[in-house]
Amino acid sequence: MTSSSREGLELNRAVLDEITSKWSLLVLDCLCSGPMRFNALRRANSGVTQKALTQCLRRLEASGFIIRSVVSTAPVAVVYEISSLGRSLEPHLRAILQWTEDHRDEVRAAQAAFRERR
Repeated sequence: MTSSSREGLELNRAVLDEITSKWSLLVLDCLCSGPMRFNALRRANSGVTQKALTQCLRRLEASGFIIRSVVSTAPVAVVYEISSLGRSLEPHLRAILQWTEDHRDEVRAAQAAFRERR
């Protein structure tokens, strides 16, 4: 970590909180593939509640990672897309998600072994 001051560490933690919340990485991954409407994002992330997805999208928009656009169709539609800031995160996001896929069984085994030892 390059910033070792207390203030710098706190600022870094705040940004990390935004991108590592429960659904953020998965939502950003979906949006890297192209713009999506709310219900498409919800279907792509099975298990997310409407409330959790709404909160996640608001946080990501407020932090500049995504752009929310209202499309004047009948009925009115809302489309979310990755911003240039969010796009700059894409290679790192892909690497984290690939690492997760490659090592999830090892992590689960370690968790099970830990529970057994307790």
